[in-house]
Amino acid sequence: MARTLYVGNLPWSTSETDLADAFRPYGTVISSRIITDKETGRSRGFGFVEVEDADAEKMIEAMNGSDLGGRQVVVNEAKPRQGQAS
Repeated sequence: MARTLYVGNLPWSTSETDLADAFRPYGTVISSRIITDKETGRSRGFGFVEVEDADAEKMIEAMNGSDLGGRQVVVNEAKPRQGQAS
């Protein structure tokens, strides 16, 4: 099983590779994505990291409040999107 972690307060310059690399020391990263503005293509300052279920809590504890590119990131388990059909 995999869990998705929300990562907020990212520096604008963070790439998906940078995001995955920051989490790798704490467990298995399946994928990462940076959310961008549809019109400008610029980062919206947050993203998601999909990780192995067994590593999720350890990653949240290690990364929440840590410094990434000069900013203190917020990490928690992603909430399901509202209004989406299941």
